Amino acid sequence: MSVSVLIMTWNEEVNLPACLASLNWCDDIVVLDSFSDDRTVELAKAAGARVFQRPYDTEDRQRMYGLTEIKFKHDWVYTPDADEITPADLRDEMLAIASDPTRPEVFFKARYKNMFMGRWIKHASLYPTWITRLVRPDRVRFERSVHSRASGGPEGALQSHFIHYSFNKGLEAWYDKHNRYSSAEADLSSNRLLERKIDWGGIISTAPERRRRALKSLSYHMPFRPSLRFLYMYLLRRGFLDGKPGYLYCRLLAAYEFMIVIKMEERRLIQSVELDGAPVRHGLQNKEPERHMV
Repeated sequence: MSVSVLIMTWNEEVNLPACLASLNWCDDIVVLDSFSDDRTVELAKAAGARVFQRPYDTEDRQRMYGLTEIKFKHDWVYTPDADEITPADLRDEMLAIASDPTRPEVFFKARYKNMFMGRWIKHASLYPTWITRLVRPDRVRFERSVHSRASGGPEGALQSHFIHYSFNKGLEAWYDKHNRYSSAEADLSSNRLLERKIDWGGIISTAPERRRRALKSLSYHMPFRPSLRFLYMYLLRRGFLDGKPGYLYCRLLAAYEFMIVIKMEERRLIQSVELDGAPVRHGLQNKEPERHMV
């Protein structure tokens, strides 16, 4: 048994060739494109991939469309982003899983090595972060519109890593993508302030995912979040061990946090004005329809 591949794209002509080259062992590659206006579709077809197109709304809906509406050749589907490379050891591990029909898992998570300025940012990138990458489409479902979570049955953990090159398009593209991410996160964060209590037990939990969510929830209630994010990543998470790239990476994360904070404040001000019945002016940003930029 082999593994099918689903890649979601929008203007990925820079990243897609390397991604596809690392998947040359796969006989069923599907590219779900959000109507790119560069050479993404051309490159995908030239590599032998099947190409489908759908307007992008959210990552969750786009991925679910790909997993439920597209027919794959194999039971297991690997879902890399276009800026990711699949090493040989990860390939072999996934093929071994696909060849064992007795496995109870419906999806597997994998760790990644985040690359920045030619270096693996091991400490400042919150390694190990586990991302769902191998799924059984007939059993799994995804939740949330940003950084989706999988559910629906037993999960497994892949021992091998994939390689993430999130800065291949340059810093301008990174800011463009995270401008959109920060808008979605600002909406989610504003709702959490009203709806969720802090998971104090999770802060000291030995489960990395629960601890990460608890710390993130706590951060919504704290002032100076961008500065605290930098200090946490650079000092407590030992980002200084990643050298100059680690320092710059931590600064970028703090900038992303600031984008979320100021958009949350904008939403708070807009809501207060709406309650007063005065005309609403969107002074800080005009919210655009989300596009998938991976």
